[in-house]
Amino acid sequence: MTLIRGHWSLDDRLERILREVPFEVPGGTAALTVRLSFDRSQGVLDLGCGSPEGFRGWSGGARDEYTITTDWATPGYLPGELKAGTWQVWLRLHRVPPQGLDYTLEIITESAVPPRPVVEEPPHGERPPRRDLPGVDGLRWFAGDFHAHTVHSDGVLTVPELAELAKGRGLDFLVVTDHNTVSHHPWLGDDRGIALLPGQEVTTDRGHANVFGDVGWVDFRQPADSWVRHAAREGGLISINHPLGGDCAWLQPVAERPRIAEVWHSGWWDRRWGAPLAWADAWHPDLVAIGASDFHRIGDDGLPGAPTTWVLAEDTSTIFDAVAAGRTAISAGPGEPLLLRLGDELLALDADGLVLVRPGGDRQVIRGERVRVPVGEGRHRLETYENEVIALCE
Repeated sequence: MTLIRGHWSLDDRLERILREVPFEVPGGTAALTVRLSFDRSQGVLDLGCGSPEGFRGWSGGARDEYTITTDWATPGYLPGELKAGTWQVWLRLHRVPPQGLDYTLEIITESAVPPRPVVEEPPHGERPPRRDLPGVDGLRWFAGDFHAHTVHSDGVLTVPELAELAKGRGLDFLVVTDHNTVSHHPWLGDDRGIALLPGQEVTTDRGHANVFGDVGWVDFRQPADSWVRHAAREGGLISINHPLGGDCAWLQPVAERPRIAEVWHSGWWDRRWGAPLAWADAWHPDLVAIGASDFHRIGDDGLPGAPTTWVLAEDTSTIFDAVAAGRTAISAGPGEPLLLRLGDELLALDADGLVLVRPGGDRQVIRGERVRVPVGEGRHRLETYENEVIALCE
């Protein structure tokens, strides 16, 4: 066992927020355990791991211990060969008080793999009936959510448990976006009647972005421009997350503004507040709006599908392509009033008494439960008479 004690000052944090504490892994190691301890009443240290070959995992502030073996790993970390050499404990100095913060690292290497933790699989449940929505030129509308977390970061559900919850809410697809890791990606292929799509939330103190697609791990330690280039190079998409989200608001400098953004996030508690829409208009002239629950646990954030993003696509395997093409709409939930673009018409569904707001500001009261009206260019929305946003359509 190796014991490392140290102290981080506020000056250390301001100089460089991400620190690598080196340690040696001997040949023949089959299991590595790292335990971090500090006074959580005084500050926050985020935890991760780097090997001689690069990234091996991240759990942020969700855990103070991880194990990596040749056969399995703590969620958030990648199993596999434990190559001999210099490894690093990654520590992000998330919150350090003026008096500083003492910490201790306990590092244990073993030559045998300990037993894999037992995880019970949830039973397969039923999906509610789909809404009766018209297709467009052979394409269909799919209900989904672009932002959710599991035990692979700071969520509480396993991937199968999250899949069952989302399916039971009536979703067709869910993008799983654990923080700064891709350890959840191998678990997304389980057939539970909902398409689980790969993503990762690139998370820093100055803003979060989701990268969608099987694009490999995105290095959150690098500037945001590198995230944009990584997504483009590997055929993925990048979205700005909750840009006005309190201490998670977007503050990152970026040379080329991504076109996709979480305009409707579960943290938009009072939808009479127009700042998210104003931000979207200012951010990009051709912005594609998506919605996201940012689900972590029941009782926090939104449930999967609150809000729901509707995507017009061939099938769930082409969801990201359809988003890139701008074929999206957002509603408060899977069964809530909905506004869809159908060629040169808009369909207002279950929207009787709501107000249709056109891009130029013109307004029209919707009379009826299934109403078609002419459509122009730009983002349309449904509001209540109190200007509460009920649905968006690109």
